[in-house]
Amino acid sequence: MKVVLVGYMASGKSSIGRALADDLELNYVDLDSFIEKEMGMSIQQIFSNRGEIFFRKKEYETLGQILKNENDIVLSTGGGTPCYGNNMQTILDHSDTSIYLQLSIPSLVERISQEKDSRPLVQNIKDEDLPEFVGKHLFERRNFYMQAKETVICDGKAIREVVDEIKTRLL
Repeated sequence: MKVVLVGYMASGKSSIGRALADDLELNYVDLDSFIEKEMGMSIQQIFSNRGEIFFRKKEYETLGQILKNENDIVLSTGGGTPCYGNNMQTILDHSDTSIYLQLSIPSLVERISQEKDSRPLVQNIKDEDLPEFVGKHLFERRNFYMQAKETVICDGKAIREVVDEIKTRLL
């Protein structure tokens, strides 16, 4: 089984992905972590040193490689992964299911504001401008996320609740 999690940054893809993989006894792969390990630098460093275009090409290649070569995995993508190249189609074509972890703008802003330093796309955005940035960005990306086979609304839910909801949809 190949399960791919998509959603905006800070939507819980990594935390939920790890817990889901444990419950389903599948391997867990975090796309960003995989790229970081392969490149020997953080996503933030890749953005700074090589630029976003380089990163998006690497992301596209790595996504295809993982989905074609791995079996029995839960894969957490980066927030922008489905929105570039042909990535969403690759996800749909090479996974058993894809799940959009949906959160409201206020929930996303609250989470992102606590970890801005580790998020290259928002680290230079003022806190008061964050809701507008997230809203605009989410509007641009939502169409891609909504192509996922399932949508799970995550507002106000603990990781365990989301994982259990996903499992009921899979089984």
